[in-house]
Amino acid sequence: MRGEQTDKYMRRCLELAAKAEGMTYPNPLVGAILVHNNTIIGEGFHIRAGGPHAEVIAIGSVADKSLIPHSTLYVSLEPCSHFGKTPPCSELIIKSQIPKIVVGTTDTSDKVSGNGIKQLREAGREVITGVLNEECRRINKRFFTFHEKKRPYITLKWARSSDGFIDKVRPEGSQSGPNWISGKPERILVHKWRSEEQAILAGGVTIRNDNPMLNVRYWPGRDPLKVVLSKSGDIANYLRLNETNGTIIVFSEVAGESFVNTRWVKLEKDIPAARQIADYLYSKGIQSLLIEGGASVLKHFIETGLWDEARIFTGKTEFNNGIRAPEIDGLLYSFSGFEATRLETVVNEYN
Repeated sequence: MRGEQTDKYMRRCLELAAKAEGMTYPNPLVGAILVHNNTIIGEGFHIRAGGPHAEVIAIGSVADKSLIPHSTLYVSLEPCSHFGKTPPCSELIIKSQIPKIVVGTTDTSDKVSGNGIKQLREAGREVITGVLNEECRRINKRFFTFHEKKRPYITLKWARSSDGFIDKVRPEGSQSGPNWISGKPERILVHKWRSEEQAILAGGVTIRNDNPMLNVRYWPGRDPLKVVLSKSGDIANYLRLNETNGTIIVFSEVAGESFVNTRWVKLEKDIPAARQIADYLYSKGIQSLLIEGGASVLKHFIETGLWDEARIFTGKTEFNNGIRAPEIDGLLYSFSGFEATRLETVVNEYN
């Protein structure tokens, strides 16, 4: 029977792994610790692709190397068994004479897929698997979705008024800009979310109404790849004035005007746009997509079933009229409150 200490040590691995969220693409988030006589003597986490893996850092951090052959290695994800930008972690573990390895969850990607655990066991090491398996898979939801479902992990985000509207009616010729429902703390949180995803998408209506920058400004981290879904292609003014760095990918049924750092992808009319976007991003190695609106785009992804979680802010003010927020059927995963809003996260239990 698994003890409380085992879970405690695996939770420490998860805490370490989470420190690099948004920084390791295309690699997964991994944390590792070495324990000797119920004392952590080394720990590490994977920081970025091409850099040392969590196990390597954890082993290297041990001050008294003579303790390593008498210690247990805890790692949140199965150690790699192949040569990539770095040597296999399974070989280092064997060479370091670590007798027992506790693994949170199996790496289901084609390059590993149980081979790391197999190598360790063939070398005579004791390997325990499936410790906090659900939590260890959850932290790498993007990685697992990409490799198992062959598409990015898709997160929907919107804010709605207390009476269920996502936006007010926009009179013809009105000045562009968002009608804020959330407060500054929520905006900072959203920018943290942006830093954790590889791509961000908004629809043509949102682009024309709000002129969003779709970048990270209130949180340290990388800007996601900007993606726009505009069947009409009528976003030339936005593309002309956009001051953010990086490529903008526009999915449209027509070819629009070409601007610097803009790539147009023509949509096929008989295939759902959501499916085409997911397939295209997968082909480019993009593991995650954050969709920030507008209402029709969000509803389209919901109706096609191409979403994994939704983060919904509900404000305290009433709009009385406007554009209705999407309706979504999911399993409530978490709930939190802010001064101006409450935040619900729901997951797609049918996916």
